Amino acid sequence: MADYRGVAAVSEAIVNLLESHYRPDDFGGEQLQFKVYVAKDFAQPMQAGVSAFLYRIYANGIHRSPGGRPGPHGERTRSQIPLDLHYLLTAWAQDASLQHTLAGWMMRILEDTPSLPPGLLNQRVAGAFHPDETVEIVLGELDTETLFRIWEVIVNHAYQISVPYIARVVRIESSQWVDAGEPVQTRVFNHHKPVAG
Repeated sequence: MADYRGVAAVSEAIVNLLESHYRPDDFGGEQLQFKVYVAKDFAQPMQAGVSAFLYRIYANGIHRSPGGRPGPHGERTRSQIPLDLHYLLTAWAQDASLQHTLAGWMMRILEDTPSLPPGLLNQRVAGAFHPDETVEIVLGELDTETLFRIWEVIVNHAYQISVPYIARVVRIESSQWVDAGEPVQTRVFNHHKPVAG
């Protein structure tokens, strides 16, 4: 269960994962960048590298509102929010060959690491996730029309090769505790005697 910084931590973990596997010799010595993007960054993108753009956050439909974390005295935190984070990972390059190579490379790295471990999740956002947590990252589905509509909005048709990914299930926990009731002091049994006939 992550705290409210979990969304930012997942975004950073994705680019950190790619950056940690980057070897310039694999790309002819090309210097690549790995960044989390917001919409305005697409107006002046990097020369070569991979960007991760979080374009949608949905509540996970399978893991709805799990109970909060139990405390030491019977209290619990408020319900968690299970989220799926939808990303576009974009390969940037000045020539098609490098762009295509980057696209294949980033997909292979993400397929080889289907779960983001806690050390990676907490690397740039320390303590956002508990030490026993992971986040699954899988290829997403995005129809061509929606993909082009996203690019139309953010960069006015200047399309680049992009691959949709989903980070599932990021459980955002509450920092508010719900008080437990008082301990039971007495039990009262109310047994009715049968009425004599």
